[in-house]
Amino acid sequence: MATNNPTKDKIRKLKAEYDRLSKGKESLLNIIDEAELSESVFNSNAIENSTLTLKETERILLDLEVPKDLSVREVFEAKNLAGVMEYIKNKTEETDLTKDMILFLHKMLITNIDDVIAGRFRKKNEYVRVGAYVAPAPEHVEQMINTILIDFTNDLDNYFADKIAKYHLDFETIHPFCDGNGRIGRVVINYQLMRFGFPNIIIRDKEKKDYYKSFNEYRDSKNTKTMEKIITHALCESLHKRTAYLRGETIVSLADYAKKHKKSLNSLINAAHRQTIPAFREREVWKIGEK
Repeated sequence: MATNNPTKDKIRKLKAEYDRLSKGKESLLNIIDEAELSESVFNSNAIENSTLTLKETERILLDLEVPKDLSVREVFEAKNLAGVMEYIKNKTEETDLTKDMILFLHKMLITNIDDVIAGRFRKKNEYVRVGAYVAPAPEHVEQMINTILIDFTNDLDNYFADKIAKYHLDFETIHPFCDGNGRIGRVVINYQLMRFGFPNIIIRDKEKKDYYKSFNEYRDSKNTKTMEKIITHALCESLHKRTAYLRGETIVSLADYAKKHKKSLNSLINAAHRQTIPAFREREVWKIGEK
């Protein structure tokens, strides 16, 4: 499957506007990234069944007092993942994604959680499964990772989002680590997007049903359509958010916008999910530029 032309055209136009408006406003974009960090961390960890709330994640990342009964492991998962996300912002300008970079990011993620497995692929007799799916044997992992990295780099024909979607599906199918595969895989999506000059995206916990479905479709029939849609919709949302701020618009909730303009909120939310209106989420609330 492949991203359709209307979606490609929409992303092209959004990217052109984003690039034009971004000039001289790097500090604003950094502020948006910083404000979004806890939301990114919360959603990625929640997909992996972390019990932390968004508010708890924010307090952890701000080094504020948190309830004493929070899981120490989950606190480290939040702090480490935030560190990984901040680290790649500078590295993407320096180098393409490599095997060594993936291993280093994994070490950052898993340190103080399980140091024995941090920064290395699965070894002999370290098998993993996701539901009924059993990942490839450990002895094949390194070569498979090398292969998908080479394939991604050498693919000069396919649309960038389709390449990223397939890489993510392949990476999660290989499941190269004993733990942390999903979180590293989603970090890699953003690493690759930033190499193409795009901002971060958030794959959200509320949409993990479709996210998990995309892996089953790929393993069963090599269907990449669902993952391509997840990535392109999230990218449109990220671009809509940043261009609204870059234009200096007044940001309002979609609920207030619907009330003011006498429109159906449900219809607007459905359109927001399809990204047929320039709406975006902040702290799980749909918002839009007033104009």
